[in-house]
Amino acid sequence: METKNKLDTNSRCAVIGHGSWATAIVKVLTMKGLSVVWYIRNTEVLESLRTEGRNCRYLPDVEFDTSLIHLSDDVNEAVKDADTILLVTPAAYLKSSLSDLKVSLKDKFVVSAIKGIIPNEKQLVTDYLKKTYGLSGAQVCFIGGPTHAEEVAHGRLTYLTLACANVGKARAFGEKLQTPYLKVNYVRGMRYLERAAVLKNIYAVMVGMAVGLGYGDNFISVLVSNCIKEMFFLLDPKSVNDLFKFNPSNFFGDLLASCYSSHSRNRQLGMLIGRGNTVKTALNEMTMVAEGYFASAMLPLIINEQKVQLPIAETAYQVLHQGLPARKAMKSLEDLLA
Repeated sequence: METKNKLDTNSRCAVIGHGSWATAIVKVLTMKGLSVVWYIRNTEVLESLRTEGRNCRYLPDVEFDTSLIHLSDDVNEAVKDADTILLVTPAAYLKSSLSDLKVSLKDKFVVSAIKGIIPNEKQLVTDYLKKTYGLSGAQVCFIGGPTHAEEVAHGRLTYLTLACANVGKARAFGEKLQTPYLKVNYVRGMRYLERAAVLKNIYAVMVGMAVGLGYGDNFISVLVSNCIKEMFFLLDPKSVNDLFKFNPSNFFGDLLASCYSSHSRNRQLGMLIGRGNTVKTALNEMTMVAEGYFASAMLPLIINEQKVQLPIAETAYQVLHQGLPARKAMKSLEDLLA
């Protein structure tokens, strides 16, 4: 990959978060010669990057050119001089990550790489950002598509989708990510893409549960096909149809990657539950956050507001939050999916 390019290297990005996806994004930006301010609250990760040039907890085999990275444990220092803010934390931790923020975001371009719902706020991340920080739709961007951090960090071919009301601003940011192995396309339908990204995490839990219970590929293919059908019920059919015709990976590529990939943390959570772990035990065994768990807690509200029936997603809610045994839950779906 090129280390120098024609981009404005004085343009500074601030990355909030220290997990695998944040690590992969910083790797891409620095490999393109861009300076990055990296806000990290975890002292162990911060120290390992300072002394070893690597994240000791997430993707520890990925090395960085630290001359392009300013590491900080002060969110205000990180954000102050940046023109683009990348939010790459689990949705459940976004509020606490920004709790000390005093610097205004109103002159920033804010990019959410978070596929989740803010717990207790009952809001998509981009809706929360606009309401809480007074941002316009043109200032907020969402990264979608099948984007496993492990593959991005190691140069495996990946297709991103940037969704924003202002495609020009999204494109200017997307050029910072574009590499021979990282392709970027652009859409305006941010709300639909973000909703689909939230749903696919819930469905990936259910697919993992089926695998853990011993179901085979024949049944799982039927389960995933019906998950796709449910996604259309919740999303505006006309808008989604237009976006699907343009690029189906925006929605279904992400769903398929989460349902079938060994990298999928939501699939992993489901597999642990299917194999007999309680939900609490499975969550404790996870080394990374499974967004589908938190997103599923919001399902009753979403279903009531949209007046739709989502039996597979509702079954996930019943297992994850109401104590329904996994085997009984999957049995209830067998006849429904026939």
